[in-house]
Amino acid sequence: MSSLFRHIPSMDSFLQDLQKDQTLASLPRQLLKDLAGEFMDLCREEIRSGVIAEESDLAWPRLVARVKAYVRNRSRPHFRRVINATGVVIHTNLGRSILARDAVASVLQGCRHYSNLELSLETGQRGSRYSHVEELLCRLTGAEAGLVVNNNAAAVLLVLDTLAKGREVIVSRGQLVEIGGSFRVPEVMKKSGAVLREVGATNRTHLADYEEAITDQTAMLMKVHTSNYRIIGFHKEVDLAELVALGRRRDLPVFEDLGSGNLFDFSPYRLMPEPTVQQVLKNGVDVVSFSGDKLLGGPQAGIIVGRKDYVERIKKNQLNRALRIDKMTLAALEATLRLYLDPAVARAQVPTLAMITASADELRAKARRLRRKLAVLADVADIGIRNGFSRVGGGSFPEQDLPTVLVTVRPRGMDLEALRQGLLSADIPVIGRVEEDAFCLDPRTVMAEEFGLLTRAIQTVLAADTD
Repeated sequence: MSSLFRHIPSMDSFLQDLQKDQTLASLPRQLLKDLAGEFMDLCREEIRSGVIAEESDLAWPRLVARVKAYVRNRSRPHFRRVINATGVVIHTNLGRSILARDAVASVLQGCRHYSNLELSLETGQRGSRYSHVEELLCRLTGAEAGLVVNNNAAAVLLVLDTLAKGREVIVSRGQLVEIGGSFRVPEVMKKSGAVLREVGATNRTHLADYEEAITDQTAMLMKVHTSNYRIIGFHKEVDLAELVALGRRRDLPVFEDLGSGNLFDFSPYRLMPEPTVQQVLKNGVDVVSFSGDKLLGGPQAGIIVGRKDYVERIKKNQLNRALRIDKMTLAALEATLRLYLDPAVARAQVPTLAMITASADELRAKARRLRRKLAVLADVADIGIRNGFSRVGGGSFPEQDLPTVLVTVRPRGMDLEALRQGLLSADIPVIGRVEEDAFCLDPRTVMAEEFGLLTRAIQTVLAADTD
């Protein structure tokens, strides 16, 4: 064992070879030194454990290949691009919606140059960052005013803190939802300083339940759209128009948290009914909040729209500064909203909408193109096509299956879990799903320009298994 330790090359030897490699030359010398040191420690541990038992295992050509692979792997950014082949369009774990090209270009411009973030180009004086999107939001939704913060949970917190702090907010018991990461409406409400007043039963709430709960301590009637689950069977909730009418009679604002609210009418695409922001405001709701990175297909944001008097009060809340959006979010959101001025353009250019509304013919043609690309794997895997289902994701359309066409990969010399794990370690990781006897790729969420990258990743994993 001691002789094996002596055969581990010196640090200088490793550094000289690493610095000659064009793909590693841009890395700082100290980082190369640290990673080479880690690799040397790994070699020592492998000697102690018996993984390295012969001097040939420490031959220079073999060690050079290993240390370069180790350094490449360890020096990659932790946060990086992946290929989403799961078929889940708004995948919370994979960054939710991806941005339209116009939005990406706008973010790049906002990052590379100075901007009029808070400058009025009409007066040359300080302006409001909200002015860049407020007019668009009002035009698209019919609202009198609008405001944007960093996500919808922040939007709900800000609305409640402004309009109901220290007073009661009446909510149907069946709408006390939990969203991702165990954040719950009652906890958000408690943090805002508002007092929750539950009414009705889990499955049935009547207008009389709201009426009987109203006291001089009531500040607001609140509706939470249950976008991430459905109650079926013996079920009743109060019609929105009735709730608004009650609010008018009792001089109480009505606030609806739409969650993954959208501006696009999905009804022609055979999806379950999902209210649009425009419809909710048309029903007379005073304040509405929704996400920017779900069905809207934009950046992470919490959007608040509604009556001008209420929105102006919300804007003046000191908490608003802690929750405000940055210039990159603002740039992406404005560019995304501009696409919605023409619904046909939005459907074609906002990736989230294009994926959700993709036709059966489009998906079948895309699957066939991907299968042809994967034909290079014919010697090591069986490539096929079969029908399957995608999901919208992000808590939207929870019970809605989207018919799709899956491309299946069945490796001959590797089990499916090994393939899945190997693809997680690829230079550009590929996230698919294992179903029955195959690793499945859903072309609904794979860009056509990613086919080559996806193919090379699978090739590399399968080739490594045969080495």
